[in-house]
Amino acid sequence: MRLLIVEDDPVLSDGIAVGLGLSGFTADAVGTLADARAALEAGGFAGVVLDIMLPDGSGLDLLAELRAAGSKLPVLLLTARDRVRDRVQGLDAGADDYLGKPFDLDELAARLRAMLRRQEGRAAAVIEWNGLRLDPATQTGRIGPRELRFSRREFAILQALVEHPGRILSKTQLEERLYGWQEDVESNTVEVHIHHLRAKLGRDFIDTVRGAGYRLAEGGS
Repeated sequence: MRLLIVEDDPVLSDGIAVGLGLSGFTADAVGTLADARAALEAGGFAGVVLDIMLPDGSGLDLLAELRAAGSKLPVLLLTARDRVRDRVQGLDAGADDYLGKPFDLDELAARLRAMLRRQEGRAAAVIEWNGLRLDPATQTGRIGPRELRFSRREFAILQALVEHPGRILSKTQLEERLYGWQEDVESNTVEVHIHHLRAKLGRDFIDTVRGAGYRLAEGGS
């Protein structure tokens, strides 16, 4: 899942990005409302981690703009303003969750997973498809008694496909799950990870749709 972090403290912002990366997220970070607006206009984000006190205004203004425009993009407010009335104000303004500073990175990752589950209309923490069970919290899978372990990027690709069974996802769409906007995209990364996934799941688990992308096979194995 690709997230936008809007936080003006570069040390904290980098720490969040690295920590969320270890939990399977791909994070891009900006430090101002202006940069956040530009990033959101470009699109491709599954959610936003938003500070309230920013150099060029309040994160609540950006949140209000998103909701006024009809955006349902999940937003978690992450801020030092953690009094009850601040939390109430943030949630009533349209935030999906609210976490005060200081915070624990594991809790932040768990809240983001829960927030994104709700956005997808999914109640269970584990994602299931055709006998495959995926656990985003541990980035592992299981087919029957067999436990499957994946690299972060392998899991990101597989999760994207399982979340959209039957849908063809292009190479570009999968690359957006793997890379932030400041990272160099390696030309054959997706193909390499698809190859590794087929070695673990079965060669017929993922179909290549020539000229279009990838999708889960009907039989799943």
